[in-house]
Amino acid sequence: MTNRPSALSKTVVPSLPATLNHLVIVAGGRGVRLASVIGDSPKVLVPVGGKPVLQHQMELAAAAGIEEASIFAGHLAEKIRDFVGDGSRFGLKARIFTEDAPLGNAGAILQSLDLLPEHFFVVYGDLMMAVDLERMAKRHIEREADLTILAHPNDHPQDSDLVETNADEWVTAIHACPHPMGECFDNLVNGAVYVARREALRPWAAVSGKQDFTKNIMSGLLANGGRVLAYRSSEYVKDIGTPARLQRTEADWQAGRISLQNTGKGQPAIFLDRDGTLSVEKGHLRKPEELELLPGVGATLRVLRQAGFLLVVLTNQPVIARGEATERQVEAIHRKLEWELGKEGAYLDAIYICPHHPDRGFPGERVELKTPCECRKPGTKLFEQACHDFGIDAANSWMIGDQSRDIEMARRAGLRSVLVRTGAARHDGKFAASSDHIADDLTAAAAVILQSQHKAQ
Repeated sequence: MTNRPSALSKTVVPSLPATLNHLVIVAGGRGVRLASVIGDSPKVLVPVGGKPVLQHQMELAAAAGIEEASIFAGHLAEKIRDFVGDGSRFGLKARIFTEDAPLGNAGAILQSLDLLPEHFFVVYGDLMMAVDLERMAKRHIEREADLTILAHPNDHPQDSDLVETNADEWVTAIHACPHPMGECFDNLVNGAVYVARREALRPWAAVSGKQDFTKNIMSGLLANGGRVLAYRSSEYVKDIGTPARLQRTEADWQAGRISLQNTGKGQPAIFLDRDGTLSVEKGHLRKPEELELLPGVGATLRVLRQAGFLLVVLTNQPVIARGEATERQVEAIHRKLEWELGKEGAYLDAIYICPHHPDRGFPGERVELKTPCECRKPGTKLFEQACHDFGIDAANSWMIGDQSRDIEMARRAGLRSVLVRTGAARHDGKFAASSDHIADDLTAAAAVILQSQHKAQ
C-alpha cells in the first residue's frame, strides 16, 4: 500500500459546522460481484490508486475536519479492524462495530443510534468519491433537513435508486431499483452519501432485522412528512461494486479525475441544443414517444465526458407558451431523453429550458408566457444560470447546435461553436452569426472539439 498524500485532500482550513464532525461508513457487504477480483479481502479494502477505498474515505473525512469515524463491518470484519486500528494514522479517531448477522445498509446504524451524535455523515464503503463534505454539511444544517442525500445523474440509471424533487430540492418520491418495465424516470440518482439527523431516524431504531436507507428510512420519512433534501452535485461519486466499475474508477484515478483539488474550480462544458443535435428534428415535440435519439449520440457524449467536459442542454420550448404542451409533458420528454441516454451509458449534467415565446395569436396560448425574455436563445440567461450553478469555465467551453440562434447565443456568450448539419443546419436563417466550425453530426463535432483541446495542451 502506498501512503502518498491523497489527491482528495484539501489545502484550505476546513470549517465544518460544530455539530457535524462524525462519519459513519457502512462496510458490511460481501462484495459478491467483485469476488473474482478481491478474493478473501473485504470490499472496502479494494485498492484504487494503490490505496484501499476505505482509506480514501477516511482521509477525505479528516481533510474536511471530521474527527471521528464509526465503521460498521460484517464480512471479514477482523481484516478491517486490523487495517484501521484506532484510525490515528488516517487523521481521525475510529471505532469498529461488528454485525453478528447481516442487517442491511442501515440496520446496524439504527441499533447503535444512541452511540452517534446529533448529526452525522453516512457513506457506503464501496464508494470512491471526491465530495466537499463541508459544503454538504452546511447545506444540511441551513435547510434544517432530517436527511440530506447527495443526488446526481449517472450512466446506469436503470439499475440505480432514483429520486424526484420539487423546485426547492426537497425529495418528493423515491423509485427504488428494479424499475417497472417501460417506465422512464429522472436520472437523479441517490448517491449513497448522506447527512442524517439522529432523532429523525429514531422511529426505526426499535425495528429488528435488516433495514435499508432507501426502502425503509427515506421512504418512511417521506410517508411521515419528514424533510429529505437532495444535495445536487456534479462531484465525483462512483461505486466500485463490479469489476467493470472498479476498472473505470481506477482509470479515472490515473487520469486525475478523482481530486478534491478540482472542487469549486471551473470545469469546461459542452452546451448542447436538443432537437436536431441530440434527437431527430421533428418540429416541436409534445410527447415522449416522439423523441428519437440520433445515431451515435450516447457514445459521443461518453467520449466528451471522459475528456473532462460537463454536458448541459439549453433548449427553447415555446410549446409551453403556445399551450401545446405543459411543463410536466416537457419534463416527461426529458425523462425519456435521459433514460435513452442511460441505456447507452451516457448522461447529462442538466437540462435548462426556456418556456417563453414572444409572439401572440396561438389558440390556447398562455398569455403569461407570451413575452420577450433573456432565456430564449439567442439570449444568454440559460447559459449564465448554468455557469452559476456549476461554476463552469466558460472560456474553455463550447456550444453545439443546428440553428443560427445556437450560434448567435454562443457569440454573445463568448463560446466557441460548432454547427451540425443533422437538423436545420442553420438554414432557419434568423441570425447571421457564423460558427467556428461546421460538422456533419455530433460525433464529428466532438472530434473537432477534442482536436482543438489537444492542440491547446
